[in-house]
Amino acid sequence: MEDLTELQLHTLQLLARKQAGESVAFVNIAAARALSDMGLAERSHEGWDITPRGSSELARRAGPLV
Repeated sequence: MEDLTELQLHTLQLLARKQAGESVAFVNIAAARALSDMGLAERSHEGWDITPRGSSELARRAGPLV
């Protein structure tokens, strides 16, 4: 999934930080909606959440662990 914009990638990273328990003040709604359309995020009662597919995409972009 190479077609993520910088804003979408940044938003996905913020959602991963939110899932990890960090406080995230603002998520770009347009980017979150686009991520949702791709199956990388989903709407919840608390705002937006990263999906397992979104987590996998971030892990893939990070590369192999050494």
